Amino acid sequence: MAEYTLEEKDSFTVIGLGTELKSDYRDFAGLSKEKADFWQAASQDGRLDTLKGIAANDYIFAVNEAVNNKMMHYAGVMAKESASVPEDARVIEFPKGEYLVVKGEAKTADELNNKVSGVAFGQVLPEATEFAYVGGPNTTVEMGKRNGFVFGEMWIPVVRK
Repeated sequence: MAEYTLEEKDSFTVIGLGTELKSDYRDFAGLSKEKADFWQAASQDGRLDTLKGIAANDYIFAVNEAVNNKMMHYAGVMAKESASVPEDARVIEFPKGEYLVVKGEAKTADELNNKVSGVAFGQVLPEATEFAYVGGPNTTVEMGKRNGFVFGEMWIPVVRK
């Protein structure tokens, strides 16, 4: 089984700007392209820079969440207490509890997202016997760069079976 840890996390809030994903949830290539196109657009039009301006730290969150029967994807940050939230942003609440954490590194943030998501949803969760993902938002967290690689983690809230 792939390497992972289970970690207790306090509740936290991510402020995100999002897009609805139209591909089937099993269409990994389609979803990856939609997400990459969204991140490219958010980087080019300044939305990502706006978020970074209200961030409490350097982490960039790529959040997936089902909202009103739609599959949503967000670029987000943990906002400073005093930050004013952009009008078109969503406040995404992550619960206190146990999280599946998969660490990774890759050449780009997009590759990191695909890598840790693939390990978490393609290997760890299908083989897990002690815990399960029962829904709610999950996120890839881009934590920084070292030696020419982007490093980060996938955080998925889980419950014990």
